Amino acid sequence: MATIYMIRHGHAAASFTDDLDPGLSELGRSQAVDSAKILHGLGPVKILSSPLKRAQETAIPFAKHSGISIEIENRVAEVPSPGLSLADRGPWLAQVMQGNWQDQSSALQQWQQDMVDCLLEINKDTAIFTHFVAINAMVSAAEEAATVLVFRPDNGSITTLDSDGASLSLVSRGDEAQTKVN
Repeated sequence: MATIYMIRHGHAAASFTDDLDPGLSELGRSQAVDSAKILHGLGPVKILSSPLKRAQETAIPFAKHSGISIEIENRVAEVPSPGLSLADRGPWLAQVMQGNWQDQSSALQQWQQDMVDCLLEINKDTAIFTHFVAINAMVSAAEEAATVLVFRPDNGSITTLDSDGASLSLVSRGDEAQTKVN
């Protein structure tokens, strides 16, 4: 059994509709340090990160503190929105989050399944630095929920799942906030 800690990246310096790959804001850097302190007490032995800057920058304090190298894992990246302009991404994402997985495109359903497969392959306690919708996708899969949006993980929050290699189970949701997804 592996315990998987999914950490939502810290507050980004720009929104989903303003920048394809922003780094962290000053607040986000502080949230990354806070998450690292919590994770240090939990003891994950592997670090995976989305390839996006805000996730990698959130992982850095824990990696430095623990001496564990960050591995980039494309399957835990932000929800894909290929071909959409920055201006169109916000309305598109709002519609996706109001829906059910069965009503999403085959590409989005495959994105969720690829991430489930990634988590099921994990065989040791792992910290994954990722994104709002990605965390929702995994909680939805673990709970067998139809809805895309099952909760609102706060920036820097830690959601915990267990994997036995065949299924995911939710241990605890991270801190929740009524934040604007950015």
